Amino acid sequence: QVQLVESGGGLVQTGGSLRLSCSASGGIFSSYTMGWIRQAPGQEREFVATISWNGGNLWYSNSVKGRFTISRDNAEKTMYLQMNNLKPEDTAVYYCAASRGPFKVGRLEYDYWGPGTQVTVSS
Repeated sequence: QVQLVESGGGLVQTGGSLRLSCSASGGIFSSYTMGWIRQAPGQEREFVATISWNGGNLWYSNSVKGRFTISRDNAEKTMYLQMNNLKPEDTAVYYCAASRGPFKVGRLEYDYWGPGTQVTVSS
């Protein structure tokens, strides 16, 4: 079983950047498909980005494509989300998650979740 903890959230102005990190402990990090999911108050959960076990396959939602970059370092057991050109609509709690299943585009069933980190983009 893997434990996940996000970090790097905070308050940033429109157009700014943040890099989120997701540190893993326990389990075999390199065996998991990983992803970032966000949820804004009163809104449904949105799947933002997914990365395969070796980083060879990536997927992004249309709302972040071209602005966000997902990556991972299996040796460090860490996943990242580089967020550039942030917009107020990116304001949400961002969760990292791990799936024992294979990579696929779009919505994925995740087995393990971190507690989340708040990202707030001011206009």
